[in-house]
Amino acid sequence: MRVVSFARFSAIALALFISANVALAEGAHTRALITSPVNEGSRVTLSGNTHPAATAENDRGRVSDSLPMEHLQLLLRRPVEQDRALDKYITDLQTPASPNYHRWLSAREFGDQYGLAKSDVDAISNWLQGHGFQVNVRYSNGVLIDFSGTAGMVRDAFQTEIHYLQVKSETHISNMSDPKIPAALAPGVMGIVSLNDFRPHQNYRKKTDFTTILNGSTFYLVVPGDLATIYNLNPLFSEGISGQGQTIVLIEDSDMRANDWHAFRQTFGLNSFKGGNLIQVNPASSGTNNCKDPKFTGANEEASLDVEYASAAAPSATVELASCADTTTFGGLIAIQNLLNASSAPPAVMSMSYSLCEAESGATLKAAFNSAFQQAVTEGVSVFGSSGDALASECDRPFPASFHGIAISGWTETPYNVSVGGTDFADTFMGENSTYWSATNSPTFESALSYVPETPWDDSCATQLVSTALGFLTPYGSDGACNSTVGFEEFLNTVGAGGGPSECATGTPSVGGVVSGTCQGYAKPSWQNVLGVPNDGVRDTPDVSLFAANGVWAHYYPFCATIGGGSCAGTPDTWPGAGGTSFSSPIMAAMQSLVNQNAGGRQGNPNVVYYALANTEYGTTGSTDCNSTLGNATASTCVFYDVTLGDIVAPCNSLQDRNCYDPSGKIGVLSTSNSSFEPAYAAATGYDMATGIGTVNAFNLVHQWSTAAPKAAWDKR
Repeated sequence: MRVVSFARFSAIALALFISANVALAEGAHTRALITSPVNEGSRVTLSGNTHPAATAENDRGRVSDSLPMEHLQLLLRRPVEQDRALDKYITDLQTPASPNYHRWLSAREFGDQYGLAKSDVDAISNWLQGHGFQVNVRYSNGVLIDFSGTAGMVRDAFQTEIHYLQVKSETHISNMSDPKIPAALAPGVMGIVSLNDFRPHQNYRKKTDFTTILNGSTFYLVVPGDLATIYNLNPLFSEGISGQGQTIVLIEDSDMRANDWHAFRQTFGLNSFKGGNLIQVNPASSGTNNCKDPKFTGANEEASLDVEYASAAAPSATVELASCADTTTFGGLIAIQNLLNASSAPPAVMSMSYSLCEAESGATLKAAFNSAFQQAVTEGVSVFGSSGDALASECDRPFPASFHGIAISGWTETPYNVSVGGTDFADTFMGENSTYWSATNSPTFESALSYVPETPWDDSCATQLVSTALGFLTPYGSDGACNSTVGFEEFLNTVGAGGGPSECATGTPSVGGVVSGTCQGYAKPSWQNVLGVPNDGVRDTPDVSLFAANGVWAHYYPFCATIGGGSCAGTPDTWPGAGGTSFSSPIMAAMQSLVNQNAGGRQGNPNVVYYALANTEYGTTGSTDCNSTLGNATASTCVFYDVTLGDIVAPCNSLQDRNCYDPSGKIGVLSTSNSSFEPAYAAATGYDMATGIGTVNAFNLVHQWSTAAPKAAWDKR
């Protein structure tokens, strides 16, 4: 055995310590931004912070000045050089040669190094208090202030009125114009996170019963045991890698009934794994607590399915449901901020299944999620978000056809989270059900025999697969599927996995819900570089996918949610059923917890390693051995299954002439060109915006992780 002298070891350790802390100290001396006296008469507008529904047509008059506006969030802007230093540190965190590799920060360290100068936060807080607001929380990250007041105080301080709106038979409140602040404060202020009560949507769709059955009539439900077979979790479970010692946080907008989780685990045999646990928390903030228990809301089903399927993929892990009641700020964002800014380290894996169309989500709200996920990765947290469930036309949910054009789901497109898309199984389309599913179920209801070929999830007449199954050569045109009676009446919808380029992460659209005006996407991260990634200069979604369909090809997920969903007393085929990237995101998060368990610590942004592994697998020409259409003949060494069959094309209304190819007929199909069919978007070799880098062989992902992410000496917080 080689022996290193203590003196030499100490010198090496000291050098590394000094180098790491020099790098850590970058940004420590924060430059003050607010240097002039506040002049209320000199103001600047915080653009992009008015909801597109705040129009004269929807206006029902000003609210009372006394209307409470509780727990608003003011997002602050750090100096540009601090932003650069933070970007460098985040890169260093994932660079094995860097002394800061996996040197995760605490929330306090993050604020000390990358927050605003105390004098700036003091000046902004004093201005708020001078207008009567109560400052509840000055978050330790140094870039966020929680404050409360009334509509009258908002009008006085920000020079915008809060009005009642009537939108789609629902009453809402919203500011009617962009807020304004004194110019002296503007260098340190990004904007108000939300001044309205429009809520994000959940990314799941209940099982659909189609009158016309495509290529068969037998349903093959996807239960936990099927997931374990299809995505190769069983060998990990046999090795004792099933989530022991791991915690997965699910960000929710409701509580769930714990008995439903127990019934789910009992029915599907998950109780045979030791250590599985469910906890429900309402994470408190420092100062005045801004997190109230939302109790049971209309989002109970979302909470139930998230928790249950995270537990399915990591049955020995602790699943933590974290929720806060909505204010004018989305309760899920409050929960995220409170977890990340707590004095203790946050759990290492987090998933959120909520979103808004990127072009309809306010500029500061998008910036707030970007900022939160940016902080998360510095703390070693792996963040997962669902890519959406309205195909590549997220701004048209829940309409039957797109008229806003190509649009993605907001909040899943930051450079700091994993965007998880959705697939369907292709065995029904291929006429091969009996090859991949047993005719009988096990005592815990699984019947999958192996990995199953996959295609992007798309329920609509616009996808080539549905069009072909209905007997049409094309989905478009007067003789195409979408303009036929059966296509128009039964398959005209925008239901399926989300995907596409980030095009309105910043800036302000000139037309609500349409990529226009000053809209720009997030820049493409350096790690998003693999065969097939478009040379478009922007962040593309999704990153990875898993099964998420709701029944069009006879596969869906059963789940237990007795509040709102239905009874779980019978066999799973009588339970509530659904699909959506609300399932695939928590499942992928749970798979990451297995990676963490085997690697011995938190991993930060997993995309860096996912894409590195995909580069190894796909190279410059792709991997024929890992093509998903091979099904049970795919190679045993695949980390990712490359989905190459199908698309996420949506039907569209050509009257608006926005990304709609319509040679004839009333209904066209979503296309990057109006004059020729350039599908938005098709599966292809390597990366594509229908399924990302593909779906996952969990065993190989866990065991090949170290080839792209060597363990760091200080891989702990």
